[in-house]
Amino acid sequence: MVRVVGTGICGTDRKILLGRFPARPGVVLGHESVGVVEEVGADVTSVRPGDRVVVNPTLYCGSCPPCRRGATNHCRNKRGTEVGVDRDGTYAEHVVLPERFTERLPDALAFRRAVLVEPLACVLNNVLAADVGPGDTVAVLGAGPIGLLTALVAARGARRVVIAESDPYRLAVAGPLVDRTVDVGGPNPLEAVVKAGDGRRPDIVFDTTGVAVEQALQLVADGGRVVAMGFDDSYRPSISPLYLTNHGVSLIGAGDYRADTFPIAVDLIGDLPLDSLVTHEFPLDRYQDAFALLSAGADGTARGTGHDAGHGSGGTGYGAMKVVIRSDTAPAGPDGWPEVTG
Repeated sequence: MVRVVGTGICGTDRKILLGRFPARPGVVLGHESVGVVEEVGADVTSVRPGDRVVVNPTLYCGSCPPCRRGATNHCRNKRGTEVGVDRDGTYAEHVVLPERFTERLPDALAFRRAVLVEPLACVLNNVLAADVGPGDTVAVLGAGPIGLLTALVAARGARRVVIAESDPYRLAVAGPLVDRTVDVGGPNPLEAVVKAGDGRRPDIVFDTTGVAVEQALQLVADGGRVVAMGFDDSYRPSISPLYLTNHGVSLIGAGDYRADTFPIAVDLIGDLPLDSLVTHEFPLDRYQDAFALLSAGADGTARGTGHDAGHGSGGTGYGAMKVVIRSDTAPAGPDGWPEVTG
């Protein structure tokens, strides 16, 4: 049993509330979670009470054919086990999990940074699937938290990374973190991305918005790869298989991370410049205010290629990046988050 300290609001949570991603009716949302082990069963050996942990919410059985070949993200028995989707999640004071789905945190890793481990694991899986190499020019559509994490991870291996966004707030946050940002709010967004990449169409395009696969296919170079990352079940793009064939383009869907990716995210999280990504915190009883803050900036349609659409209504622009709902608000460490160690 983990005492939940904080949970980041994921774009999937918002899509569930808007009916754009399937979930069990009435489920407790929340899965990007950190906390402290409070109690353990008699046979638990990998963690003990007092351990600081991050929750791995992508449960798997370990015995079906995909699991046995290492593809735990495609477990055939996932139905009913996805934390915060069809199994009650972490917008709560406690969560109970099998021990292998809690990952111990290094003592030096603050909770405020560790709350980004789960989205980073998602990003790692997609960047690995794209096979980013030193000769590649990469474009990332969307400068939300997932887009920024994707750009930062891809930049560790790519020749050049361009992040495309139309929202001024997100562009301002991305500017100090990514070498090349481009405002795609104008009349020719695809041309703007190509220009920002020194006139080269990108070899790899990551659509982190969930609503820009068609634009990504128009943008990517012949022989390139498009990675569909964002989740939006209401988006139905028109894709020509002949176009893929004639231009040698690969359309990749990587999905969730494998079990062996999650500890890599724990190791990597301390090396990335992420201090500016968590911008707001709300206590658990103000969850409605937390979601409202993220809903205020979107108009429900894609603006250019880079807008992470579908959050709500208003159209006034974003005012937050990663918003965290704090289940435990007792201040302890220098950043105000409990820093309990074993």
